[in-house]
Amino acid sequence: MKKILIARPLPDEVTKSLSGCDITVRDETAPLDAEEMRAALRDYDAVMPTLGDAFSAEVFADVPQPRCKLLANFGVGYNHIDVTAARTAGVEVTNTPGAVTDATADIAMTLMLMSARRAGEGERLVRAGAWEGWHPTQMLGMHLSGKKVGIVGMGRIGQAIARRCHFGFGMAVSYFNRSDKDLEFPAARVEQLTDLAAEVDVLVVAVPGGGETRHLIGEAVLAAMQPHARLINIARGDVVQEDALIAALQAGRIGGAGLDVYEFEPKVPKALRDLENVVLLPHLGTAAREVRVDMGLMAVANLQAFIDGQPLPNAV
Repeated sequence: MKKILIARPLPDEVTKSLSGCDITVRDETAPLDAEEMRAALRDYDAVMPTLGDAFSAEVFADVPQPRCKLLANFGVGYNHIDVTAARTAGVEVTNTPGAVTDATADIAMTLMLMSARRAGEGERLVRAGAWEGWHPTQMLGMHLSGKKVGIVGMGRIGQAIARRCHFGFGMAVSYFNRSDKDLEFPAARVEQLTDLAAEVDVLVVAVPGGGETRHLIGEAVLAAMQPHARLINIARGDVVQEDALIAALQAGRIGGAGLDVYEFEPKVPKALRDLENVVLLPHLGTAAREVRVDMGLMAVANLQAFIDGQPLPNAV
């Protein structure tokens, strides 16, 4: 009977849906450390890792002939797994595309609205007991309806965000992507990222993580943005050069930012936490129960296919 390790606690209906195997559910919420990952590769036939479980080339090098033959990642992003090193070691990798799309797009809209309408500042004002009542010039923000939005990365999630912006708020959509997309709403592809940054009121980051996109949003892109514009990141933290963003926010060179992810997550610099013109969420992108269940069931489907000797539904 194959041994399966599930790296974090999951809803019961997820783990109970696996059959024909010996399941171990780790009861800690922190990521696997390096020794735990080595042990997982040595002692289990398949593992369900998730964000933060850094299966690096170094980890695989220490276990050159792993018992483990599948990393069924819980999540669509898998930049924490060195896929090339995994394949070299004979380990397949799967993910959970589709299950996270709408939930992550909803968080992008949440951040857009919170940043544009200064909702975080407003809540802090009320909670501090410092609100003195309504007046015509109180906490004036930016009206989203009819504005221009730029989407960096027009994959599933980028399209879901753009769809909400166009149909829900009447926003003009532009995007930066490696190729043109056939969309059911008008959207203009812009060849240069700095050009996109210069023309929009809101710039939303929705690209995959990894070496190719690390610090994609750096000093040049931030400098190109308009003084009132907002930057929204729901992708991976290291896509945005955090120190450059902090400097831009401190100097008021952009209007604000909304972040659900961070470069050195879960560490969030004090300089960022001290700023009023940034909304900070604790990586809530897929944090709805039904979404996490759907993600888990998709990861389980990959595990079950492996256990049953069937093709993997979501190989990466």
